[in-house]
Amino acid sequence: MPNRVVYFNGDFVPELEARVSIFDSALMFGDMVFEMTRTFRHRPFRLRAHLERLYASMRLLQIDGGMSIDDMERATLDVLERNLPTEDDDVDWLIMHDVSNGPLRTYHTVFPSGARPTVSINCWPLIVHMGNSAANYRNGVRLEIPSQQAIPAHLMDAKAKTRSRQHYAMANTQAARMDGWPVLMDTDGFLAEGTGFNIFLVKDGVLYTPEPRNILLGVSRGTTMELAHRLSIPVREANLGRYEAMNADELFCTATTYSLVHASHFEGQPIGTGGPGPVFSRLTEAWKKLVGLDLVAQAQAYESRMAKWEKSEVQETTVNT
Repeated sequence: MPNRVVYFNGDFVPELEARVSIFDSALMFGDMVFEMTRTFRHRPFRLRAHLERLYASMRLLQIDGGMSIDDMERATLDVLERNLPTEDDDVDWLIMHDVSNGPLRTYHTVFPSGARPTVSINCWPLIVHMGNSAANYRNGVRLEIPSQQAIPAHLMDAKAKTRSRQHYAMANTQAARMDGWPVLMDTDGFLAEGTGFNIFLVKDGVLYTPEPRNILLGVSRGTTMELAHRLSIPVREANLGRYEAMNADELFCTATTYSLVHASHFEGQPIGTGGPGPVFSRLTEAWKKLVGLDLVAQAQAYESRMAKWEKSEVQETTVNT
């Protein structure tokens, strides 16, 4: 229900009242860093790893949020605890952090008490995110190469997770015309990353993923590599092109919300049988054991109640406004 609260610049405010100034540097230049962490059975998954990446991004963009990482972690857990009662006990959450330097100095007269950094932490029920993932778990996703390329690290390092993502938006638009998910190529013609996900391929029992030059080092990517090592699946970071992807035995994507989902097609060509491959299936089972949750079952359960939940959200929002 829309009676969720948000940590916003040191206070806890209703979700609808958490507003960023039109003079904020995030709006003016897009220099806002962010993180998205999900819960499994209400426990944030690798929250500290996400926060460490958040603070590394802040350091690169020279953003001072005015909080230590320990303070940020405590505030995050507080936000989650305050929002848990607003949903059923079986609902997991997406936790979002957004940090910018705040309003530009040019507009300081609008803020007589002084402009300060913008720091927000909000929680969003995973009903829709995971409900929409149910079909992807069943059918796989179709990967396409858009004309939009990844931005090379010498222009903007992709390891920093920022809101400056127009190239992602362009790639999504282009891939949507082909009813697919976009995988961006780097300027050397190698696979880089998706728009919010990392990519893996399997060939002859070896797990490959693009080397970490022009990609975001996803927490789910790292977790998948760790699990592969535990399962004695060889892992290689390498330069991978269309050729390698087209001739792969398996292809799959990893991201925070859905953890991992297989690709049925690459540029219109089926990958393997089009269904989940044996390495992917082993990794899916390992993820299930790690987080103590059947991701596919959760997605199916959320899918069945998604329409009712969205209708309730609209009704509650209308009442509150």
